[in-house]
Formats: sequence, C-alpha cells, structure tokens
Amino acid sequence: MDVPAEPSELSLDLDRTALIVVDMQNAFASPGGMLDLAGIDVRPAGDVIANARMVCEAARRSGVPVVYLTIGYPPDLSTAGGSDSPNPQKELALCLMRERPELRGKLLTFGTWDFQIVDELAPHDGDTVLVKSRYSGFAGTNLDAMLRSRGVRNLLMLGIASNVCVESTLRDAYFLEYWPVMIADATMAAGPEEIQRATLYNVRTFFGWVASSEDVVTSLRGAVPDRS
Repeated sequence: MDVPAEPSELSLDLDRTALIVVDMQNAFASPGGMLDLAGIDVRPAGDVIANARMVCEAARRSGVPVVYLTIGYPPDLSTAGGSDSPNPQKELALCLMRERPELRGKLLTFGTWDFQIVDELAPHDGDTVLVKSRYSGFAGTNLDAMLRSRGVRNLLMLGIASNVCVESTLRDAYFLEYWPVMIADATMAAGPEEIQRATLYNVRTFFGWVASSEDVVTSLRGAVPDRS
C-alpha cells in the first residue's frame, strides 16, 4: 500500500500494518469532558472524530487491526503514581481532581463517562482495547508484545491529544523501530493551532510521517477489494 505522506510517500505492507486510536475518550473529545473543563477548546474534535471514524472503517474493511488506547485510573488511583512520581504533578486529570474537589473520582476514572470512548468511535468486535496509565501507549502495557506477535511494523496513528499522548506513543514507536504515520486531520492538540503545527513538524521532520485521512482511506481502499 502506497500512502502519500510528508516528507515522502511511504510504501506499507498491509499485512504488517495496524491502526492505533489514541485516547478518543469523552475526556478529550466531548463538551463537558476533562479538556473542556480545563478551558481547552474541544470544538475541533467533531471533525477529528468524523475523520477518525472514516479511517477506522476503512482499516477494518482492509483487514488492518484496530487498536484502541485509553488512559485512565481506578478510583483509588493506585496506578497514577505515588509521591515519588512526577505523573500526579503533571497529568491534567490528576491535577484537576486534586485542585477541584467536586471533580474527584469523575475524570479519567474507570467506569465514568469521562473515561469512555466516544460513542461515534465505539470499538467493534475484533478490535483491541488497551488501558494505559501514562501518556505513551508503550509505557507499562503489552502493546509492543502484542504488535510484534502479529508481525506489525507499520503504525497508522490518530487521536487526541496530538501533542501529548499521540506524540508520546509515536516517539516510542519510532524508538522501537516501528514506522509511524500520524494522520494529521484525525488528530487534535491540547492547545492552540500552533501547537498542532509544531507537533506535525516534529513528526514529519524527526520521528515519522504525516498523512491526511483522505489519502490513508484511499490507499486502504485501493489495497484490497472492499468487503462491505
């Protein structure tokens, strides 16, 4: 499968490719979710969700595994990190719940609406869902082992926030010798537009490739007959 991308077209073996859907949860993509409560504009998430859904559907039709990453914690915060961990001092949900008592137990907590994947991108039978407690999907999870067991070397990546969990996972993927492709218009930054531009610059210049959802979907559809 040849994918138009920046800085150059990339040829991917479909049988060695997976789609990674990063943190498409209400916390990051929905009004009333964690990012919204923190004062970050989540209105662009509507287009991101639509593009992500299009890519997910094309991947499934092409037989490409779809792997969902979700970030969250049990109610007792036992995986969040203790007093010797920087995570509770920087991770936004943990900071907000500490600073605003009315939010305790409501943000990125297992079983809550905030933790759930948005309805429009609900996983299908056969998709994989992995829960993580740090920004990178490779930190403290079996993501690497699972991908290697399937012979996967190429990662199509989308999700929110592009400058935090998407980029963290993509950087680790690069360090682990995967070939990562960020789908630009199926990602959104936690912050203003210049943050998104900076993230895309980092990826296409240093850590991987950048493509559009339309180009990825077209490439997937052209790689195998549509089974729908």
